Amino acid sequence: MINKLSGEMIVGNGTVTAALAVGGSSISLTLTRSGQPLAVVALGISVDGADLGSGSALVGTAEFPVVEEWFAVAGKARGDHLADHRELRVDLHHPETERDWTIRIRVSPDGVAVRYAIPDLQGLANVTSDHTSVELDLFTRAWVLDYQTWYETPRVGVSLSDLAPGAYGLPFLARSGDDYLLVTESGIDGRYSGAHAAISGTTLGFEIADSDVEVARGDVTPWRVFIIGSLADVVESLFVDELASPVRPELAAADWIRPGRAAWSWWSDFYSGAQLEQQKRFVDAAAELSWEHLLIDCGWEETWVPQVVAYASRRGIQVHLWTVWHDLDGPDKLGRLALWRSWGVAGIKVDFMESESKDRYRWYDSVLQETARLGLMVNFHGSVIPRGWARTWPQVVGYEAVRGSEYYVFYNDTPLTAEHNVILPFTRNVVGAMDYTPVAFSAADRVTSDGHELALSVVFECGITHFADDVAAYAERPLAARFLAELAPVWDETVLLAGTPDTEAVIARRYGDRWFIGCIAAGGRRVVSVDLDRLGLTHPVAWIVEDTAGLSERTVSGHSFEVSLADNGGFVAIVSDGELFRSTPRAVVDAPAVEPALAVLGDDNTAVVTTDGRVRVPPGWSAEPAGDGRWRIQAPSDMAPGTQGVVTVESTSMPPAIAHTRVVAPLVAGVHRVSALPMLAFRNESGPVERDLSNGGGNPADGSPMLIAGAHFADGLGVSTPSAVDLYFGGHAGRFTASVGIDDETPQTRTVAVVSGDGRELSSVVLEAGNTAVDLDVEVSGVRVVTLSTREVAAGDPPAHVDWASARFIVTKGNR
Repeated sequence: MINKLSGEMIVGNGTVTAALAVGGSSISLTLTRSGQPLAVVALGISVDGADLGSGSALVGTAEFPVVEEWFAVAGKARGDHLADHRELRVDLHHPETERDWTIRIRVSPDGVAVRYAIPDLQGLANVTSDHTSVELDLFTRAWVLDYQTWYETPRVGVSLSDLAPGAYGLPFLARSGDDYLLVTESGIDGRYSGAHAAISGTTLGFEIADSDVEVARGDVTPWRVFIIGSLADVVESLFVDELASPVRPELAAADWIRPGRAAWSWWSDFYSGAQLEQQKRFVDAAAELSWEHLLIDCGWEETWVPQVVAYASRRGIQVHLWTVWHDLDGPDKLGRLALWRSWGVAGIKVDFMESESKDRYRWYDSVLQETARLGLMVNFHGSVIPRGWARTWPQVVGYEAVRGSEYYVFYNDTPLTAEHNVILPFTRNVVGAMDYTPVAFSAADRVTSDGHELALSVVFECGITHFADDVAAYAERPLAARFLAELAPVWDETVLLAGTPDTEAVIARRYGDRWFIGCIAAGGRRVVSVDLDRLGLTHPVAWIVEDTAGLSERTVSGHSFEVSLADNGGFVAIVSDGELFRSTPRAVVDAPAVEPALAVLGDDNTAVVTTDGRVRVPPGWSAEPAGDGRWRIQAPSDMAPGTQGVVTVESTSMPPAIAHTRVVAPLVAGVHRVSALPMLAFRNESGPVERDLSNGGGNPADGSPMLIAGAHFADGLGVSTPSAVDLYFGGHAGRFTASVGIDDETPQTRTVAVVSGDGRELSSVVLEAGNTAVDLDVEVSGVRVVTLSTREVAAGDPPAHVDWASARFIVTKGNR
C-alpha cells in the first residue's frame, strides 16, 4: 500500500523500499534496505528541451502488484521463474508545457527500477536528456570501467573519493558497508538509445547516447535499474531479466534454442576459419568432449560450410557462423540469414556493432526478429551489455561486451589481469550472458594459473560458452579435458559461496543433481575455505582440480573443504550426493539418405530428389512432396546457367542429422568465365580459393591482382599448393582453357598443375616460379565434374601460389 508521510509515497517489497517525494522544483526517490537509507535518486527527463522534473504537479498515484511467470532457457537459472514486483505509478502535469507524464517505479526484493512514460502523447516528441541520478555519498568503494560503446576496457576497483569525473560503463557497482548497489539498465529496444554512467563528484547520472531521442506515446525510456543487497543478492539477481518484456509469442516453445559449449578455432589460429580440415578437427575434439557447438569465425566460405554442417551434425554438433553487423544491415543483406539457415546452420555470431544509438538498436530489433523467425541462435560481439533480451528473445545466447581472451591476442601491452577477471562475476556477468571465451591455457604472458583459467568455465556464465584455446591444449591437460567434458551445458541454479570483487569469487552452479564450483582469485597464495551448506546436499562428495605442480586432483567428503591457491590461482570442483562423472563422447549417427548428391535442373527449372528426411531449400526456392519420399524442387526462374543451390535434408531428431544435395542450373552453349561459377567443393593449402585474385594469405579476398612473370591477368582462380577445385561442367561437348602459372608473390618454387575430369587426369604441367604462364586447351567433352588441382613436384617443395588465369569453359553443345 502507499503510505503518505510528510509528502512521501513509500512502496516496499521485502527488505527493499523506495520513498518518492514530489516537490515544487524536484522529484526524488530514496532507496532503503532493511530500514537503512542507501541512496537518493533524483528523477526527471527533458522532453523537447523542457525539464519535466522541475515544476510538475502531482495528479494521481496508483500502486499495484506485477506478478509474471516466465521461463529462462539459459542464464544463471534455467527454468520457470516468478517475478513478484510492486509498481508505483505516479502521474504528473507540467504546467509550463501542459505536458502530462508518468513515472513508473518498480520494486522487487532485490532492487528498484524507474522508467518514464508519456501515455497520451499526441504525435512525436524528443527526449533531450535524462536527469535520473543517484547520490553515492554513503558509498566508499566502486568497481568500474572506462566507458566505450563496446565495453571492453579493464574493470578496476577504486575508492569513490578517488574516482575521477567522466564516463563509465554499466553495470556500475558500489559498496556501503555490507550493502551493495549495482546500477544498470533493462527493457531496451529500438524505441530508445542506450545510456552510460556519468560521474561528477559523488553523483552518478545517466548520459544517453543520442542528444535527441524521438519517442511516441507510452514508455519513453528504458528501465534505470538499481540492484540492492548483499553480494550474493547482487550476483544471483534476475531483476534485469524480470523487468524486460515477456517472451515473444513465436519463441515461447522454441525447442531449437540449445545452450551449451562450443569449440572455436580462431583464437589459436586466425586463419583456421578458412580451413575445412581444421574445422573438422575441432568438430572431432568437441564430439570427444561431448560439447554441443562449433563456431566458425572469419574466413569461412559458402562452398564448404554445408559440408561442415553435415559432418558436425552426425556427431550431434551444431554450426554457428561469424559475420559483421553491416553485412546484415538492410532488408537485402538481412536475407543472408535465410540462406545460411537453409544450409542447416544453427546460429550466428555478429560483430562490431559498437554503438548505443537508437538507430543501432533498431538494427538489433531487425536481427532479433529475423533470427527468431528463422530459428537461429545469435551471439552479439562488439556489442552493448545485456539489458533483458534473454527473456524477450531467448535465442540470444551470448554477448561479448567484456574484455575477454581476445585481448591476449591483440593487446599484449595491456594484458588481462586476475583483478579484472575477479570483478566480472560481481558486475558485468550479473546482467546477462558474457562471452569472455575462457580457458586460454596457451596465452602468452598469462599471469593467471591453470586452475584460474579452468575455473573461468564455471565462474563466467554464457548461454553458449566458447572455449578459446586449441582443442589440443585441452587434450594435453587430461584433468582439464575431463572437467570440460563433464561441465554442464546449462545451469539450473547459481549460488555465490564466497568472495569479494577485490579478492576472489567462489561460485557454484547446479545442473540436475550435480554442482560445479569455480574459484578465481587475484593476488598471492592463500587458503580458501568453501562451505557447501547453501547447496542443500546430504552427503556431498567433491572432486577437486587445483594448482599443485600444474593441475592435480583429489576427492574429499563433507560439507566443507579447503584449497590452497597459487598466485592468481583458482580451482574447480564437481560436488554431488551421487555419481560425479557422467560424460561420454558423442556417437556418430547416420545422416538422412538423399539422392542424387548432385541434381540438374530440367527445362522447367525443377529437379527431383529422394530422401527420408525433412527438406530445407534456399530463399526463393520451393519444395513439394511428390510421393514415395520424392520431393519436387523448384528453383527461381532467373537462375543463371552454371549457378547452384544447396538443398538440405534433416532427420527428425534434435539436433537433426543433416545431409545435402546440390542442384545446378546447366551450362548453355557459349563461353563461361570459371571464376564467376560456383564451386562444388575445394581444398586449398592456405585459406579459401580466391576469385580474380592471387591466393594471398589465409583470409578471403586477401590476395593481390594476378601477376605471372610480370604479366597481369584480370580474372581466374588463385590457389595454394596442394589444392583441388571441383567445378560442374555437366557432360557437355566443349573445352577448358586457361593460362596457368605460379604467381610472382611466391618466387623460387615449383608445382604440378592438373586438369581432371570425373576423377581421370586429362592434362598436367610442371610450373616453375618466374616462368610465363602456360596456355592450356583441354578437351572435356562428356565430363560432368572438372577438377583443377595442384600438387608438389617433390616432398618439401614450398607451397606455390598458382593462378588459373583467364580460365574458361567453352560449351559447344548443351547436354540437358
